[in-house]
Amino acid sequence: MNTTVIKSNQMNTIKKIWFERNRIYMETNNSEIYSRPLEAFPILKAANDKHRKSYKIGKDKTDIRWDELDEDIHINSFFSTAEPDFNIAVARTLKQFPEINIFALANQIFINKSLLVKYIYGIKKPSDGRKKEIEKGLPVLGEKLLTVEL
Repeated sequence: MNTTVIKSNQMNTIKKIWFERNRIYMETNNSEIYSRPLEAFPILKAANDKHRKSYKIGKDKTDIRWDELDEDIHINSFFSTAEPDFNIAVARTLKQFPEINIFALANQIFINKSLLVKYIYGIKKPSDGRKKEIEKGLPVLGEKLLTVEL
């Protein structure tokens, strides 16, 4: 698989995309194939197969649009070589509790939900300050759960 970064003066366009083994693949007009983990695109990761397959390639063939999901990806997104790193403490901690609603947690601690998902899947590494914000938000969530009356 080619993961070389393409220089901006080359005219690569999207020929087709497909999904396999928790990844999104793209073939360019130059017959080069690139792939990214779905963790890099949290909305697509959460979507079902029907929604993932319901996309349109843009007129200039450099972007992909999923109307039903309100998601867009530019061709440049495929040229990144960053892969998930599950050794990040935030990722390890939150993966222990899959029942936590990540989007609700993101709203509670005022972090973009897509960014928080990228931290969880190790696509991005949070700064020390951001780690502290997340660490403070988790106990607040736990306290709210303790006040629930059944």
